[in-house]
Amino acid sequence: MCKITIITLFIAFISVSCTIEPQPIDYGKDACAFCKMNIVDKQYAAQIVTQKGKVFKYDAAECMVRDIKSRDENSIALFLITDYANPGKLVDATQSTYLISEALPSPMGANLSGFEHKENAIKIQQEKVGTLYSWDELRDRF
Repeated sequence: MCKITIITLFIAFISVSCTIEPQPIDYGKDACAFCKMNIVDKQYAAQIVTQKGKVFKYDAAECMVRDIKSRDENSIALFLITDYANPGKLVDATQSTYLISEALPSPMGANLSGFEHKENAIKIQQEKVGTLYSWDELRDRF
């Protein structure tokens, strides 16, 4: 009976530890996996979650995009960015629209903001001026 309990607990531990989902960002305490700066701005944070559930947090989307080059992309389950229009809300980076505008400085100086909805990006672009990018275009740029 004891062996069955231990095996059951072990299986439960493994299944919980491999959950593929984002983790909350502890702003002001968590450090960027790429540049090691503290993550403080709720409009610019990003995350990668691997197929095994390991989470890498970033202070800006440009850090995440640059860090992707050092990782096996087949091992990545989720690419997430913070929606500029909804600070603190992580969204699918591959489906987002990006704006590079000098009027919107980002933590690492690339002036890069991400938007879940393209219409929000267009609205901010009309106010602040800048260039819109898709995920693939952004990755080519960085």
